[in-house]
Amino acid sequence: MDTRCVRRTSSLAACAVACTAMVFAAQSGGKPGTESVFAGWQSAVRSAARLSPAARIVVLDVKTGRLLAADHLAEAARTLATPGSTLKPLVLYGLVSTGLWDPSRRIACSCKLTVSGRSMNCSHPPTDPMDARTALTWSCNTYFAAVAGTLAPDELRKVLAPTGLLAATGLTANEAIAGFRDPRTQDETRLVLLGVEGVRVTPLELAAAYRWLALQLAAQPGSTAAKVVEAGLADSASFGMAGAATLGGVPVAGKTGTAGLAPGSQTHGWFAGFAPALAPRVVIVVYLPAGHGSDAARVAAELLTHSPLRQP
Repeated sequence: MDTRCVRRTSSLAACAVACTAMVFAAQSGGKPGTESVFAGWQSAVRSAARLSPAARIVVLDVKTGRLLAADHLAEAARTLATPGSTLKPLVLYGLVSTGLWDPSRRIACSCKLTVSGRSMNCSHPPTDPMDARTALTWSCNTYFAAVAGTLAPDELRKVLAPTGLLAATGLTANEAIAGFRDPRTQDETRLVLLGVEGVRVTPLELAAAYRWLALQLAAQPGSTAAKVVEAGLADSASFGMAGAATLGGVPVAGKTGTAGLAPGSQTHGWFAGFAPALAPRVVIVVYLPAGHGSDAARVAAELLTHSPLRQP
C-alpha cells in the first residue's frame, strides 16, 4: 500500500478508498471531470460493499480501460481463484468467431453430468435441447462439456490468450498472474472450460477480459458470435442464472460463476458483466471469497442501484 496514502488517512477503509483514487487519478492524467466520475462510482462501490464486506469489486471504463472504482483493490490484484462459468462466454465467443463451433447446434441436457468422477450437475430448469444462446443463458454444463469435447488439447489457451485473461492487466502494482495448465485429455479440457480446474485468475484479469469481450461485441455487431454471446449474456442477467443482477435497475449483460478450490470445498462466487447491456460503458466484476454466483450478482445489483448509470 502506498505510504503517502497511509500518512493522509486515519483508517484502513479510508486508506483503501484514497489509494484507489490515486490509481484512478494517475490513469486519467488529471483530465477535467475525472474526480467526479471516480467519486460517483466509488460511492456506489461502497454501498455495494456494505452488502458483502469481503467482496472484491472492480469497475472499469470500457472505452479507456481505466479503473473507475474498486473495493479491496490490493486483494483483487493478488487473489487467484477458479473462474467457474464466467469463462463460458469468453470461450464461446472465441470458438464461434473462428468457426470452431456452430452456435445453432443443439445439445440435450438431463441436468446430470460427471467429469472425471466430479459431479458437475446443472441447476437450470428442465428445457428442450439448447442452442448456444440458451445454454449461455442457463449456464448449461452439459452443453459446454460437449463443446469442450470437440477441442484439441492446446485449443483453449489459443482461445483465451487474446482476451487478456491470462496476463497482468497493469491496473495496479504487485499483480498476481493467472495460472493455466494446458489440458492433456478431453476430461481435463472439459474441467478447464467449465472453470473448475486447471485455471485460476484474478478479479482484475477477469475484468480486463470482459472489457475485451465488450469491445469485440461493439466492433463486430453483425457477426454471429457477437449476436449469440451478447444475447446470451443479456438473457442471463435478465431472467437466467445471473438474473439477480437486473434488480439494480440498469440493463446489464453478465454471467455468474461458482467454483471451489477442490471438490467438496467451500465455494466462491463471481459476477462479471457490463452495463448498460446494449451500449456498455463499464465492466463490473464482483468476487466473493465465500458464496455463490447468485450472491455476487446481488452485490452487482446493489452497485448498479447506486451507480451514476441510474442518474438522469
